[in-house]
Amino acid sequence: MGFGNNTGSKPLAILIFCALLLFIMNGYADGNQEMDAIAQEKNEIKQEITQLKQENKQLRSQNEYLQTEEVKTKEKSGYLTWPKIEQIADTFVEESNGNFKKSWALYLVKESQKFEIDPKVVYELLKVETGGTFDTELVGPETKYGRAYGMGQFMKNTAPWVAEMAGLPYSEELLFDPYYSMQLSIVYLDYLHHEYGNWEEALTAYHRGMGGLEQYVQENGDAKSWYAVEILSKAKTQQAVVSAD
Repeated sequence: MGFGNNTGSKPLAILIFCALLLFIMNGYADGNQEMDAIAQEKNEIKQEITQLKQENKQLRSQNEYLQTEEVKTKEKSGYLTWPKIEQIADTFVEESNGNFKKSWALYLVKESQKFEIDPKVVYELLKVETGGTFDTELVGPETKYGRAYGMGQFMKNTAPWVAEMAGLPYSEELLFDPYYSMQLSIVYLDYLHHEYGNWEEALTAYHRGMGGLEQYVQENGDAKSWYAVEILSKAKTQQAVVSAD
């Protein structure tokens, strides 16, 4: 009878079916991989565009800053200002238990005044950045953006363009020079304050970066980070001490 002839064709049919199914599945997998690759490429392009926009924004703000800061107000006579400068400098030295040297303090107060920045804000920033040690050789912990260096804790992706704004040369070794580090901190703070118009945002941007500031405000609704609050509150306390003296 004819039924025996079909038994040999069944394995063949199954084999053909499996091969066809495997072909379809491979095609589907290849299609998914191609779609994933396209999605990843689109995401990378989007990130590049975002980064370019941020860089352009930063360049524009730097140019605006340089144009507006070309002419500073004339300094008062040193005869009139020096006693106050020395008084504030002595306060810094005493408050730091001598960790912040007198020559540093005098330089900090004098340079801060040129930019119309409260020197107590800069002092408290340096104090927070170094954990109160004012260690000029300090190297910060490793982060995804790299390490921070010196008393002002500048990263290598920030320090060069801040130095350029300050009209200073740049090298990694200079980040460990206390006067250079203080000068960068003052100029960077002046730039950030010019950019945002208030100290809470300026200080939070110093600590987190300008992109980090935007993210912080989005998540918290304002720029009152612990960093900004601590520096401003302690600077206010310093003001009370200086006024009392």
